Amino acid sequence: MKELIEMIAKALVDQPDHVRVTRREEERVIVFELAVAQEDRGKVIGRHGRIAKALRTVVGAAAVQESKRVLVEIV
Repeated sequence: MKELIEMIAKALVDQPDHVRVTRREEERVIVFELAVAQEDRGKVIGRHGRIAKALRTVVGAAAVQESKRVLVEIV
């Protein structure tokens, strides 16, 4: 899933070399933190958060096989 998030984010931003995804596991949750360049943050979030919501939906669908909840945070 980390690779999926990176691939989608790199396609959206102007500076793909600044895209970083880290994975953090908690008790019942897997959290992926997506970091992009300051100038590209709006492109990843989108107008009214639509792109961020779509990204979270895709990752959630890909995570169906996991027994944990999966979250994507944009930092």
